[in-house]
Amino acid sequence: MKLRYRCLILVHDDTVVKSTPNIHYPSFIEALEVLRPDVQLTLEEFVSYCFSPGFTELCKDVLNFNEEEQAYQQKIWKNYTKSKSPDFYEGFPELIREYKSLGGIITVVSHSEREQIERDYKVNCNLIPDLVFGWELLEHQRKPNPYPIIEIMKRYNLSESEVVVVDDLKPGLVMAKSCNIPFIGAGWSKKSDEIINYMKANSDYYFSSVKALKDFIITE
Repeated sequence: MKLRYRCLILVHDDTVVKSTPNIHYPSFIEALEVLRPDVQLTLEEFVSYCFSPGFTELCKDVLNFNEEEQAYQQKIWKNYTKSKSPDFYEGFPELIREYKSLGGIITVVSHSEREQIERDYKVNCNLIPDLVFGWELLEHQRKPNPYPIIEIMKRYNLSESEVVVVDDLKPGLVMAKSCNIPFIGAGWSKKSDEIINYMKANSDYYFSSVKALKDFIITE
């Protein structure tokens, strides 16, 4: 067996773990009940906003959270993330372990925090990623900004063809394209037809199952 790419850059939420329905959405709704009690937001609408214009823009531009309100929202979210470790999608722990055993580099670029990401990998895979770029970074260092990819490529002396980004939403796609890196759309979490069609049209590759992803990146 061999690897098509030396390095995977994985988003965490709804690509590797099932987190939005169980953690991110309910924690956001709990915060909204205090901050914007007149605002009603379904799970589908929340996912759509996270797709475009993005979660940060949802908070700042759509809901107009000030700094104090943003801090409150993050406090509620952290309480959720610390109390629950989301399940990995079926087949992902096996993919991660086999990829590592073949010498691959596992990195994570996410809007979750590094501490929780590493915890989830320990629980589900009995290992931690080689590098994690999470929400604890400064805003200009988080995806969709190119900073994480640039740092990963410098750290491991990687060329553009040796790296691939796997993400279920637009921020990872934008980040990958800004660095001329191949992008794989993750199509196994529930999405609207609008999101599915956009990701299929704009991804270099698009897979509807974890098995299809594994078969592509780990070859005979």
